[in-house]
Amino acid sequence: MIVLDGGIGRHLEKMGAPFGQPEWSALSLIQEPDFVLRAHKDFIDSGADVITTNSYAIVPFHIGKDRFEKEGKDLLIRAGNIAKEAVKLYKKEIKIAASIPPVLGSYKPDVFNSEKAIPILEIFKNNLIQYCDLILAETLSSIDEIKTIQRVFGDCKMPFWISLTIEDEYYNIPKLRSGEEIVTALRKIDFNKISSVLFNCSQPEVMAKAIKVAKNLVPENTSLGVYANAFQPIKIGQRDANSQIRNTRQELTPEKYFDFVKEWNELEVDIIGGCCGIGPEHIKKICELKKNR
Repeated sequence: MIVLDGGIGRHLEKMGAPFGQPEWSALSLIQEPDFVLRAHKDFIDSGADVITTNSYAIVPFHIGKDRFEKEGKDLLIRAGNIAKEAVKLYKKEIKIAASIPPVLGSYKPDVFNSEKAIPILEIFKNNLIQYCDLILAETLSSIDEIKTIQRVFGDCKMPFWISLTIEDEYYNIPKLRSGEEIVTALRKIDFNKISSVLFNCSQPEVMAKAIKVAKNLVPENTSLGVYANAFQPIKIGQRDANSQIRNTRQELTPEKYFDFVKEWNELEVDIIGGCCGIGPEHIKKICELKKNR
């Protein structure tokens, strides 16, 4: 089992680092990048095998179009260098995942446009992945996003992970935030290019059913993973996830999150970590399971 890190943004907030909307986790990278280094170290110290670059919010949606055009490339390079610096401090092998975000906004499949997204994604491709061991395209909300991500990064000579975000509310059929069924979305993945499929930034309660669906469609040589968030549930059709600092579920303690982790482990997933609101203390608990697995 590979243990992924947790949500760096909310951990930065907890540390007292610069953090807020609209910049989100990019604010620390801009103003006090030493906090980012410390956050990576906290997750490595907790036992994470993979840390994720603090690049999720380096997009025009968060830092503004003008700043992105002037500073975006430098900020991506800074994020990559800080992750490499963190890893060099340890004797054990730690992989770095290049966080490729939904570049037009999280949970916003209705505004996604591949023509607008591709130039931004190319900037990530040209300025971030050189510092990393693998590509992690996160929080994909629609089939269009999946296809676009594969188009841009499918020719990179490194492991390529894609992670889908699913509705927090559904009855029997797990769906992307776009309303498209997970079954349909998985059939649009080119498994000659993708080495791992994950589910992220959704409630832990909905992940097991998505994993069960994926196990019937994902080839045996493709890894499966999950890293849920600690946000309050987002209702179907609610698309203001980026406009505020959302409350987290205080009851989702490391012990409570671990109950879900055990369920995912029984489903034999290969990668487990955490998303927004899941901190080093949660990751440390996951590592207890890895020792016993």
